Amino acid sequence: MTTRRHFTKLLAAAGAASMLPTGFAHAAKNVRLTIASSHPTAVPWVGTMHKHVVPETNKRLEAAGSALRVNWTESYGGALYKFDKTLEAVEQGLTDIGWVGTLWEESKMPLQNVTFYAPFVSDDMPAMLRVMNEMHREHSGLTEAWKRQKQVYLGASGIETYHLISKEPIESIAQLKGKKVAAAGVVGNWLKGTGAAAVNQGLPGFYNLLKTGVVDACMISHSGTFPFKLFEVAPYINRVSAGCQVTGAMTVNERVWRKLPDELKEILTQLGEEYSNVHGEILMNIANKFEGEMAKQGATILQMSDDARTEWADSLPDIASEWRAFNEGKKLPATEVMGLFLDKMTAAGAKPLRNWSA
Repeated sequence: MTTRRHFTKLLAAAGAASMLPTGFAHAAKNVRLTIASSHPTAVPWVGTMHKHVVPETNKRLEAAGSALRVNWTESYGGALYKFDKTLEAVEQGLTDIGWVGTLWEESKMPLQNVTFYAPFVSDDMPAMLRVMNEMHREHSGLTEAWKRQKQVYLGASGIETYHLISKEPIESIAQLKGKKVAAAGVVGNWLKGTGAAAVNQGLPGFYNLLKTGVVDACMISHSGTFPFKLFEVAPYINRVSAGCQVTGAMTVNERVWRKLPDELKEILTQLGEEYSNVHGEILMNIANKFEGEMAKQGATILQMSDDARTEWADSLPDIASEWRAFNEGKKLPATEVMGLFLDKMTAAGAKPLRNWSA
């Protein structure tokens, strides 16, 4: 009788455990989480996930005296999904935590793309990431956008100031006319009025487009140019300094988030802010280093004059006003978000080359 009663209890316990969500069968001790990206760890906004977020999670759980541990599965470099599927990948649970490139999501995440509609504002990447995280805490319109995609925002990602990488030297707006330029998502807007044609592509595809002659140049930062060796097929580094940009965020699937223990949520929230700070500083530090390395390996560094940069900024249509009007027409608080962004960046010391608030 005792044996039968014990066996019945075991069956009941097993049945209860089987009803727990995937990854929580050992909720008291372990949680299984997948973290992934379409891009490789060579780029700082992904490398920081691998080198900081993943190891620090269990270190902090242990330091807090928690018995909980995360069993991580890491998948980077597009092994699970490609650059144009990052938003859906987290939403659909292909990964629990992931880097989402909002720069390709103008229709679904327009407010997160505010920085791209105000280029030539600032080269201070850490400041811009801090500002975007503050904006998410202060403006519900930004967090609601993530909720609609069934995700929880952890921390902004970005890329340091953009330059023009080309097969032939380009030092003026006139030399852009007739050129095909690879530009990820909304970056293509910066070519309007210049006479160049934008070719939408993610960073991992730039090299092949340049090598095969599909494009003549690309708009990208040093942190993308050097790891992907773009200077091998486009040896002219034209220092345009079009401004750093918020390109996306590290997010977590909302369903997964709801089931996480509070102690883990608290740590991941802290690490989301640190994710932005850490890779923002890395981007600033490596930009000059990468430029020097590319020069050593044969790249030609060109400095676009301030007059040419101003001409470029002024040649653009009023993309900020167009963006505000379009999104206000969709009942989105674009005017508030743009104003908040520009006010916070100015307070942080930015000196925009053009007044995008007019």
